[in-house]
Amino acid sequence: MHTSTGTVIAAGANLDFTLAQQLTVIALCALTAFISHMALAVFNDGVRPFMLDFIQGRSTRSATTAVSFGLSAGFIFGLGAPMALSTGVLNPWLVFLPTDILGILAPKKWLAPILGAAWGAIVVFGLNGANNLAHDLPVDFLTAMQQMSTPILFLFTLFPVLAITKQFGRKWGGIAGVVELALVVMTMKLWPNVFAGAIAMAVGVLMLIGLAIAKDLGQRKADRAQKVEEVEESDPADDPMASLFSASAARLRRYLPLFMLLGAGVCVLAQMHIFGGGEATSFLIAKGQYGEAAQVDFYRVFGFIPLIATTALASGAYGIAGFTLVYPIGYLLPNPFLAAVVGALVFAVEVLALSYIGKLLGKLPSVRDSSEHLRSAISDTLQLAILFGSLMAANAMGAGLGILIVGGLYLLNEAMGRPVVRMAAAPAAVIVGGIALNVLYWLDLFTPLKT
Repeated sequence: MHTSTGTVIAAGANLDFTLAQQLTVIALCALTAFISHMALAVFNDGVRPFMLDFIQGRSTRSATTAVSFGLSAGFIFGLGAPMALSTGVLNPWLVFLPTDILGILAPKKWLAPILGAAWGAIVVFGLNGANNLAHDLPVDFLTAMQQMSTPILFLFTLFPVLAITKQFGRKWGGIAGVVELALVVMTMKLWPNVFAGAIAMAVGVLMLIGLAIAKDLGQRKADRAQKVEEVEESDPADDPMASLFSASAARLRRYLPLFMLLGAGVCVLAQMHIFGGGEATSFLIAKGQYGEAAQVDFYRVFGFIPLIATTALASGAYGIAGFTLVYPIGYLLPNPFLAAVVGALVFAVEVLALSYIGKLLGKLPSVRDSSEHLRSAISDTLQLAILFGSLMAANAMGAGLGILIVGGLYLLNEAMGRPVVRMAAAPAAVIVGGIALNVLYWLDLFTPLKT
């Protein structure tokens, strides 16, 4: 299947892992479940704020498990599994969200890694069987789902433009949009084998950060001119949260060797090129465009460092993937041994620097706001891209009837108050729609499209 990026996606995504890859996934799932059980880290950003009550004994293990499951299930089954099956690349929703749940669920410390390892085994041994079964069906909805790659990759390019517009207004947003469009056209013309949005995203993110820093510096200069003692007002000694932040940072530092082992494992998984940190990244990894995948995930880091740092300091629980810097670093490293060393060092630096990062973010409010706008823009672009791509997949597997079923399921989910989170609803609808079309074929009520 050809795409506009000048690359080819295999007609059948390969989920047949080597022994080393299987053992790495199983061991990492065991480790992440153990760390989740210890309430040291979870992957789901929405669960992390609830961990403080659990750590301090104000919430039970079963109640925290219920929160984790409620916030994660839609992403696991609606986004993680479909993306893995359609790309042949694992992702954090499929690998890490279940180990969040299993780790918190486990009543005993020794049981958590066993449950995590069991999930890892299901992923590496079960996915390939499900993948082969789906590709043998009369209506191959997994191959149809690869239609999602083009809208995801190209619309994702626009997230810096949306963030700039939301934070700095229409004028700067318009300028960023024109610049990005020109760079995409130039890249497609001059470097047809390079992901067209690579340079555009780099310039867009740099524009956003530059505008935010300029605004903060200008504000600090104005405050000094008015003799406003900004530094004294934001002194951590006067901050009632300071003692909590300090205690949380100290708690995480006590387990530094365990975090270094975690960083090593995540970085090795990324280095093996069987794992992508995001939707766009999964398709880029599947196409072998590791440099572009690293670039995409590196830009996402700017949107998540403030969120992960502040929630970690407030709750005492870190992120399973840290600041996610180990993703792009892992993609680019030449072997897993180097990835293990570098991943461990990156996590060590992140954990040791948490307090400093928290203080720095307190002095740069516009930069902190930029990260929130980046996350919101990433979510907005991907929601549209995934919906549009899912409808393209529906059209590929069933034309108008496919669009009716998939689009109808998506709209029904909206009308019912989104029991499946919006980001995951459309891919889940493609799988349900694909199964429905196969049932109609077996009932002799539908003829599959010629491909």
